[in-house]
Amino acid sequence: MKTYRPTTPSRRKMSTVSYRGVITASEPYKPLTRGFRRGSGRNAYGRITSQHRGGGHKRSFREIDFSYDKLDIPAKVQTVEYDPNRSGFIGLVAYADGAKRYVLLPKSMKVGDKFIVSEKADLVAGNRTALKSIPVGTFVYNIELKPRTSAKLVRSAGVYAQVVAHDEGYTSIKLPSSEVRKVTDTCFASIGEVSNDEYRLRNLGKAGRSRHLGIRPKTRAMAMNPVDHPYGGGEGAQPRGTRRPKTRHGKITGGHKTRTPKKYSNVHIVSRRVVRKKK
Repeated sequence: MKTYRPTTPSRRKMSTVSYRGVITASEPYKPLTRGFRRGSGRNAYGRITSQHRGGGHKRSFREIDFSYDKLDIPAKVQTVEYDPNRSGFIGLVAYADGAKRYVLLPKSMKVGDKFIVSEKADLVAGNRTALKSIPVGTFVYNIELKPRTSAKLVRSAGVYAQVVAHDEGYTSIKLPSSEVRKVTDTCFASIGEVSNDEYRLRNLGKAGRSRHLGIRPKTRAMAMNPVDHPYGGGEGAQPRGTRRPKTRHGKITGGHKTRTPKKYSNVHIVSRRVVRKKK
């Protein structure tokens, strides 16, 4: 982590991830980039469904290969790059047949390293193979939920899942949330853990950095009027005044299960995640 001298109040607590010695390219590979419209927290109807999103620095979208459809063809890492659209580092890789792709890199991979996607791949960080070939206790990321689709689980910076059991065509995986779920053992997963593990230790330090990231200001609920939020009103600081924590629309947020009771994938959950109180 990189810290700063307290030349201003905002610099006093600020910390950033040091990219020196890690990032090897300052510009993305143009053929694998495109423009895109950021949703700003809105759904398909244009209604805001995620609060306090909008603005921020303009970004170009890097087309990341999560499908890994180049089987049994070795690839070599050419660059390690920063991606503004995700927390982990990405890398431009060149396959032996000449194709170039962007992939999500594991923690220990650097320029010049090689990996392969194969049923018979070695258990080396970056290699990708079927879950049935991965022994218990191994850390994995980029996990498929259905065979021969794209990776869906464990893609954020510094996270990993752990293989805990194999049984009757399924592999049990302990996810970063502490949930244990079964996945078909013919699904592929990458060996290792996602790069940029210091990402969650950074301190933005000032409001301006939040605005650059597309995070808009948030007004405390207790500072609102009663018409605007269930917590609003009163002279000075007041307690919540309601039995359970709620959103401004009255939806319960604390201790209320939001998962669909009859969701199709419930049968694959071995144990639910452990919900801990925030410190």
